[in-house]
Amino acid sequence: MSEEISLLKGNEAIAYSAIRYGVDGYFGYPITPQSEIIETLMEAAPWKTTGMVVLQAESELAAINMVYGGAACGKYAMTSSSSPGISLK
Repeated sequence: MSEEISLLKGNEAIAYSAIRYGVDGYFGYPITPQSEIIETLMEAAPWKTTGMVVLQAESELAAINMVYGGAACGKYAMTSSSSPGISLK
């Protein structure tokens, strides 16, 4: 049995796991230290293979409201933020 092993940063692992395990939408506001998640998703272009929606919101509040909307429609949606961003959500 052949197994592929990759060395990834934590943010990259989150992005690739979201694609692999069927997240329907990622909605985020780029703020360090989690900006690499949306950058990795944009490079991977999951909308071409899985139909995953990847959107940059105008604020942390907009991002969480997009997640609420997706979840209300029965979709798996995620966001990420820094600790100050979480306090706004």
